[in-house]
This record gives sequence, C-alpha cells and structure tokens, in this order.
Amino acid sequence: MVERDGYGQFCPVSMASEILCSRWTTLVVREFLCGSTRFNELRRGLPKMSPALLSKRLKELEQSGVITVTRSANGITDYQLTAAGEELRPLIIGLGNWAQRWMESRLSLKNLDPSLLMWDMRRSLDTRRLPTRRCTIQFLYPELSAAQKSWWLVVEDGKVDLCNFDPGYDVDLLVEGSLRSMTAIWMGLTTIRQETDAETLKLEGDRVLARDMQEWLGLSVFAKTPRMRA
Repeated sequence: MVERDGYGQFCPVSMASEILCSRWTTLVVREFLCGSTRFNELRRGLPKMSPALLSKRLKELEQSGVITVTRSANGITDYQLTAAGEELRPLIIGLGNWAQRWMESRLSLKNLDPSLLMWDMRRSLDTRRLPTRRCTIQFLYPELSAAQKSWWLVVEDGKVDLCNFDPGYDVDLLVEGSLRSMTAIWMGLTTIRQETDAETLKLEGDRVLARDMQEWLGLSVFAKTPRMRA
C-alpha cells in the first residue's frame, strides 16, 4: 500500500480512514462486494457519481492494495477485490446494518433514486422463482419524469437485463406505484401485500408472478435487520 497524506496518527482506525473515508469510496467498495467488475457496472450502481471522480477513486483503491486492475489486449478493463479488499465485506455490511437499525426510515426514504433501486433489484432477483421462459416485468413510477418513470427487467436463461427503454417484448407483469413505496418494500419497511392493500401499488398481468412477487423480488441485504427506530 502506498503512503498517503492523512491524519498523522499511528492508530489503525486512522490509517484505515485515510483510505476509506474519502467521499464515495465506501460505496465504490460496496459495488465491488455486490459483484461489479467493470467501469460501466460501477457507474450503474453509482449513478450520481461523476466518471472522473470514479476513475480517481479506483486509482486510489488500486494504489492502496484494495483492488487489482487487469487490462486485456482488446481494451477491456477488469477490476477485482484483493484479499485486503474482500476483508472489508463485514465492515461495509456492518455499516449498512447499523444505519438500517438506528437511522429513521424517513431519512432512508428521503434519498430516492430509481436508477440505484432498479440496479439493486436487477442483481438480487431470484430467477429460480420465475418462469423458465423469457419473462418481462415493467416497473412504472408515474410521478417521475418521462426519462425516469419506466423500467423493464427482462429475465431469460437465468440472466437479468435492466432497461430504461422499451425492449419490445410483451410485458408479463406491470408493477405500478410510487418510487417511495417500491423503495420501502425493497428496504423491508413494508411489504408488497401491505402496499397493494393500501392501493399504493398495483400489479397487472400474470397472476402467478403477481402472487409470488415478494419471493422472486428479493430484498436489500439489509432488509432483515431489525430496526430500533421507525
């Protein structure tokens, strides 16, 4: 690991903070822990982070020994966590569990982001609980702008693609509701049944898909953490 300007303390917490406490750095590590290995994949999980800043943080993480960078002959760059980077997993998960347990839900639901929500759902979908045929699920958030209101998850051969443009396939299930409601479901603050009963979420299409949505949707890795504040 390279030396960096920092707090000037020998304490290991201080030394770790010099690497991890720059803006966005822990979220970049989160994306690696969620399976991202390419620059564009990282961008989709960090839609509000500028490409220039992401490039800078990746270079810092490489210099610090947290990631390795492999550049192939065809120009593809691949990023992988080192053993030191993988050892950050319980730390990052612990931070998320702490926030889920102790921070008020209204604060979580203040930071709504359809791009991040849909990307998270895309990588956590349980394809084993979906039909073996191609399956197209549309999510519609009517209150958002035209560029952000419609999203499609296309599941085929065990793979899930996320589109924010119409892929041209027949829709098997339409999920319509507010972004706030869908985010609350994803974070385990409410359930699909509660939202449909309250008529804040509407499901139209394949009845089996609609019935089993709570199972195949999956939830945030932090959703099962018991909350100490409402």
